Amino acid sequence: MTDPTLHPAQIGIFDSGVGGLSVVRAIRRQLPQSPIIFLADQAHVPYGPRTLDEVRGFSDAITRFLLAQGAKMIVVACNTASAAALHDLRAKYPSVPFVGMEPAVKPAAESTRTGVVGVLATPATFQGQLYASVVERFARGVHILQDTCPGLVPEIEAGRLNGSETRRILKKALSPMLEKGIDTVVLGCTHYPFVIPLIQDIVGPRVRVIDPAPAVARQVARIAQSFTSEEVNHDRFITTGDPGALAELLLEVLGKNNAVERAQWREAALIQLEDQ
Repeated sequence: MTDPTLHPAQIGIFDSGVGGLSVVRAIRRQLPQSPIIFLADQAHVPYGPRTLDEVRGFSDAITRFLLAQGAKMIVVACNTASAAALHDLRAKYPSVPFVGMEPAVKPAAESTRTGVVGVLATPATFQGQLYASVVERFARGVHILQDTCPGLVPEIEAGRLNGSETRRILKKALSPMLEKGIDTVVLGCTHYPFVIPLIQDIVGPRVRVIDPAPAVARQVARIAQSFTSEEVNHDRFITTGDPGALAELLLEVLGKNNAVERAQWREAALIQLEDQ
């Protein structure tokens, strides 16, 4: 077992898989010294097709785990988990600051010239009240086109960021949107920023692609101002899946050569960090 007192974590971050690393990357730019503990629940990836109750259960267990490891705040770096569980998590842990993912429909609606905006997200995100509320409040008069990009998350999880199947999935989603005049694409899944170069190649330079991670990182930085400063930046990366696979992606997408720990699910709880 790893002793959390040896490596105090200020910011706990979780996602269903590697997508949350796009948020880690943005937070690290804002807060280069704050210790981060990131958990990828790759045993259950993707969350998108799962029921909201399932995702709420995973999110609660992961939150308890991260708090036990010393996290002072929790970043729900997953649009699906934010849509399903963020409200309940804030109610259950009122003393813990939470930052979640919200589809960046507002800035898209404010900046669109054609009045047509594309949103790429999971089915659970589109079905959640959070997304419906954002569209209702900020996108009146804007034509919103949606696509769930079936199969894209597994391709990204496998590290095929520029593979032929990844391109096919994105072209199938984006081509009809381009025909209808989109000038903005909103990324409603934290996995998707890793394929921004491919998306931009498909849509062209006149279409804006909005990554919500920088805005989330700014909110995290505002909350983290109240934390006691740590002298050592020691990031921890944990997976419920294959540590080797996550370590390879860490090197590819973050340039970090970190050891990856492993957590295990047992009776709906996360337990036993195995020594690496």
